[in-house]
Amino acid sequence: MKAYLSEYLGTTFLLMIVVGSGIMGQSLSDNDSITLLANTIATGAGLIVLIWTFGKISGAHFNPAVSVVMFANSELSSRNFILYGLLQVSGAISGTLLANYMFGLDALQVSVNSRSGLNLYISEVVATFGLLLVILRVRTVRSELVAPAVGLYITSAYWFTSSTSFANPAVTIGRMFTDTFTGIDPGNVLFFITAQFLGAFLAFGINKILDKPS
Repeated sequence: MKAYLSEYLGTTFLLMIVVGSGIMGQSLSDNDSITLLANTIATGAGLIVLIWTFGKISGAHFNPAVSVVMFANSELSSRNFILYGLLQVSGAISGTLLANYMFGLDALQVSVNSRSGLNLYISEVVATFGLLLVILRVRTVRSELVAPAVGLYITSAYWFTSSTSFANPAVTIGRMFTDTFTGIDPGNVLFFITAQFLGAFLAFGINKILDKPS
């Protein structure tokens, strides 16, 4: 139960950070570059703290793409994989609705922010591949380094990927429910999620190759 609660709370706070910082950035500046910078810093810093907070309890996945790789790696049971996924998605939706409400907006919204195009979908493959490879490789060095490594990777990936590195199916679903800076049109969600799982499985395969003895 502690692990399930951690995954729900962690994903809820992650979406409040992502969506809330985007709304705050928009409210303080008409410049999208400044808004993205504020969104980036808040997300990277928030991820580090959330992973440190919940990592020892649930593994701090907050991401079905992470959970599916841990399941494929025999580090997560099928029951926990399903429950983690459900809690991550419900937490993501909760966090988005709370962020909307905290900023005086309608809690329930549907985004019309189109994020379509093959280049964006490939960007999500790359972003998620990189995220999972960072997690899988850095933990072999020292588990405590995973949190800052993930935070720093996402901070950079916001800027080197054209999709701004969603890299998380639960986050993608949650962001459908805010018609603000970080929102995504529901019509683009399936493409993003497919790309994210593809990137995750590519990272899983490459990691297996890197783990082989020389």
